[in-house]
Amino acid sequence: TMRNKQWDINKALALTSFFHFVYSAGKSCVIPFLTVHFRQLGLPAVFVGLIMGTKHLISLFWIPSCSYIAKRYGRRRIFILGSLLCSIGAALLLTLIPPINKADTYRYCNLSIHTEIGVQTIGENVVLTTSASKPNTTFQHSKYSVVLEMPTLNYSENSTFGRNDSGVQHKTVTVTKKASTTVVLHEDGLDLENGYFVEIKNITEHTRKPKDVSLDLLKSLSLLDKEYQVFFLVLMVVVLWELVSAPLEQTADDGLYEYLDFIDATDRYRRHWNWGHVGAAAGACSIGILVDRLNCFLNIGTSRSAVHFYGYAVLITLTLLVGAFYPIHYAKKGERGNRAFKALSLIISDGRTITSAFTVFLTGAVGSTVHNFLFWQMQDKGSGVFYMGASVAVGLLAEVLLYFFKDKLLRTISYTGTIGLGLLCLAVQLLYYSYLWSSWSVLPAQLLNAFSNGALWWAVCAQSNDVATPGMERHLHRTFHGLSYGFGAGVGSIASGFIVKKFGLVVLFRACSAALVLWSAVFLMVQFKLPRQKRLNYSRLLAADASDLSDSEDEQERDWLVKAMKEDQKSYWNT
Repeated sequence: TMRNKQWDINKALALTSFFHFVYSAGKSCVIPFLTVHFRQLGLPAVFVGLIMGTKHLISLFWIPSCSYIAKRYGRRRIFILGSLLCSIGAALLLTLIPPINKADTYRYCNLSIHTEIGVQTIGENVVLTTSASKPNTTFQHSKYSVVLEMPTLNYSENSTFGRNDSGVQHKTVTVTKKASTTVVLHEDGLDLENGYFVEIKNITEHTRKPKDVSLDLLKSLSLLDKEYQVFFLVLMVVVLWELVSAPLEQTADDGLYEYLDFIDATDRYRRHWNWGHVGAAAGACSIGILVDRLNCFLNIGTSRSAVHFYGYAVLITLTLLVGAFYPIHYAKKGERGNRAFKALSLIISDGRTITSAFTVFLTGAVGSTVHNFLFWQMQDKGSGVFYMGASVAVGLLAEVLLYFFKDKLLRTISYTGTIGLGLLCLAVQLLYYSYLWSSWSVLPAQLLNAFSNGALWWAVCAQSNDVATPGMERHLHRTFHGLSYGFGAGVGSIASGFIVKKFGLVVLFRACSAALVLWSAVFLMVQFKLPRQKRLNYSRLLAADASDLSDSEDEQERDWLVKAMKEDQKSYWNT
């Protein structure tokens, strides 16, 4: 029989870990930077919030449905491979959508361009002072005359530093004159050969002759139409991408769990998650280093942000090859009843789990504001893509390191205390984000992710196990996950887009921080006052190794009950 077959568990788990490492690395190449790409396309915060909110809400309902279908018809591997393949094509479609205004891509791609080129308006001319062009060269635009002048510079063979009488440092640089400079003139700006870009229309607004108001209104309406066109194109592609990619993780997780359950090795379930975090950290950092070394545009029509999607496509292709050997087992027995509704009934049956459910909803809503707009705040402070990727990596690696002390932390602080600590750490992070002062200043705050995300979720899952009936632990965890990353993140994304438009990023982060502090106080008071209803989870005790029990049947029963009572009392004091 199959049960007598030799199963190589270590090999299966190693393959699983590698699968999640590569898959998470591919996702982190693009998902954290998705809203930055939307900003460079010219989409405002409201549209970005609507797109991301729709993405999260689709996953809330679509993931359970696809997971059920894949199990019902025994087609999990086909679902996994098909999802990987289709997600590559859907992601690459986003690279084909042009920006509303090319100047937006330059503005958020290279924040130093305006300091590299001196701008001066003289009558009907725009004078640009740059070391990348011939002196006193004039180019004719369709509407404006553009003059490029070479500044007076001190030349030397090597770069040296000198200090004048006032104590201010000046750098003497070596400049190589070019025989000619390639200049491309656009309706909305000037494109130089070295990647610099200057918006003509904004600089010379005060030099234009008065125009008919009706013509300006028609131009504004035309721009508005283009904005909506790009919005709907992006929305359709993101919806398609979410439909084909969202079911993958839960389908793979179900297949692995049933595989381990079949060979009585469920105690090693979820040990692969840390490799997913490590892979995501590696992917985010690597793509950040690569993109920061590129010019704003790879060619005339392709922004360098397309490299995020190319990296995703390469790594997901590798994941596709590994997925062909992913360990999956198809259980013949079907699930009895609707586990989702049963999980919800278990949550609302206990006051502690109700407050925990609202907590994960709130953290999901607040966390979506960080995911959507933290990189916007970093961009405004001059941050490049490398620091964005580094911030993702620091947060993930902090969670991995704290995981080794998870049990000690939960025993020392208790489940309730750990959740309260996580809420306060997240509030501190959000308040800190509102005061960022440089490109790298976000990195220290990311260390708090170990508590605001990692420890908080470990405590929520451990507390939910107290009310779980046999076989319902995973379904309870998924329900909490859906409340947070599906419902909470969807509502939070949509709301945050309007808040950013009305009040700005700083107000958004500070308001979310205040809400978390307020809820943490309410949560701690309610949790300590509510009576605790602990259920003995006999399924976990029955799964214990028989060698730990006494030889006689009576002694086994007695030891089993004593062990259950001891665990019950121990868990009581931990909460």
